[in-house]
Amino acid sequence: MSGKDKDIWFPAMKYGLGWGMPATWQGWAVFLLYIALALAGVFFIKRFPWLTIPFVVYVFLLSGLLFFICWKKGEKPELRWGKKL
Repeated sequence: MSGKDKDIWFPAMKYGLGWGMPATWQGWAVFLLYIALALAGVFFIKRFPWLTIPFVVYVFLLSGLLFFICWKKGEKPELRWGKKL
């Protein structure tokens, strides 16, 4: 792994557009924190069902933050179709 690769927390997917599973412990920490916060919101909304719209906004903001971190700490997103020739 070169010095440049060590800065990449989220590698690009082999096929398609976007990022795959985390490659570093920092990426895993961010990903697991995202899952934990989303699940905490689910358990909170079960207690207070009238907060459905704020929960949807919360998940959109949380997902936007994850997307921003993937954009900054991941490989350049581009459409891929396997290995380059």
